[in-house]
Amino acid sequence: MPIFVYEAKTRDGQMKRDRIEARNINEANKILQDRQYAVIDIREKTDAKGGPSILSAFHRVDEQALTVFSRQFATMINAGLAMVRCLDILGEQTEDKTLQQVLITVRKDVEGGSTLSNALGKHKDIFSPLYISMVKAGEMGGVLDEVLERLAGFMEKDYNLKKKVKAALTYPVVILVMAIGIVIFLVTYILPTFVNLFEGMALDLPLPTKILMSVTKAFQNIWVIAGLVVGIFLISVFLTQFGKTQQGREMFDTLKLNVPVFGILNKKVAISRFCRTLGTLLSSGVPIMQSLEIVGSASGNEVIAKTINKVRDSIREGENIAAPLGASGIFPPMVTQMVSVGEETGNLDAMLSKIADFYDTEVDYMLSSLTSMLEPIMIVGMGGIVGFIVVSVFMPLYQLVGQM
Repeated sequence: MPIFVYEAKTRDGQMKRDRIEARNINEANKILQDRQYAVIDIREKTDAKGGPSILSAFHRVDEQALTVFSRQFATMINAGLAMVRCLDILGEQTEDKTLQQVLITVRKDVEGGSTLSNALGKHKDIFSPLYISMVKAGEMGGVLDEVLERLAGFMEKDYNLKKKVKAALTYPVVILVMAIGIVIFLVTYILPTFVNLFEGMALDLPLPTKILMSVTKAFQNIWVIAGLVVGIFLISVFLTQFGKTQQGREMFDTLKLNVPVFGILNKKVAISRFCRTLGTLLSSGVPIMQSLEIVGSASGNEVIAKTINKVRDSIREGENIAAPLGASGIFPPMVTQMVSVGEETGNLDAMLSKIADFYDTEVDYMLSSLTSMLEPIMIVGMGGIVGFIVVSVFMPLYQLVGQM
């Protein structure tokens, strides 16, 4: 069984550091509580080198687990439970081991006098700048439960949006992989037999058959395959390294927003995320300049980040938000007009939420249409490839039958 190292305070107030065997961290906590120990820190014993297990090093906190944690935390705070007690309960009941370990550390920091936002800020790989800033605003305004509730709602909508996009793209990707697999199987195992047959014929082979024979011979040549694999690998490495540069990020992100069909979808998703994030931050009491800085870093798109920087410069100069958004060419007139109205009425956060809801619906409709459109296109494309192979194989056979 796993061994857990713990630090706890006994009933008489003495500090105790020891180890305990248990099936999991929840069971270890339960055993120590039965002994009437106040657990301060507990973690699974590391390996001989002192590092965490390989699996935990690569494990990331599930977005759904973080959303559930935020909503439950908000409910407990609203019910009047002490923050340390809330963190203790949530750390015990969460099924995500990484989040569990983080919550134990956060609870220890809070118990030691740290604010919740500072304690969460030590785990920026788990909690985003958006999350930490909103928690800080909630602490300062005394509305932490409301802020956590807004955070949970934001994360749920953001997670659902990502899930819908991935689900819509899964089907065409599967069909494409199957088509490539079928073609490789035919070219590698089936067609060589026909190639040998055609080479022994005294026929003037048609062009499709010659192309198919050339492709089949190429796939039988180990050097061609090796060159193809090396070429794909080198291109992938080059594109990956180029994508890490400022120029590369800007080029790829511009392409994402302008590629046919999918560019429109990417724009709608980007607009929805921008409006939802900024609206959530503003409604939680985060200052406008800090909110825009967080939105820019969380956008994941260099083009949008540059636009947001222009918005910040515009606000510094005493101007509004709508003008630089409209000048970017990314945000349509409807968005800029609604943002302008929100600024004038002092209700910008609510207006941004309405825009985000509208574009979420637009993304839903577009994904449905895209899926319906891609299905016949992929079937026709796959049928075209298989049809080309069949025609290329049977045309010489018809010629041979005609000569006989």
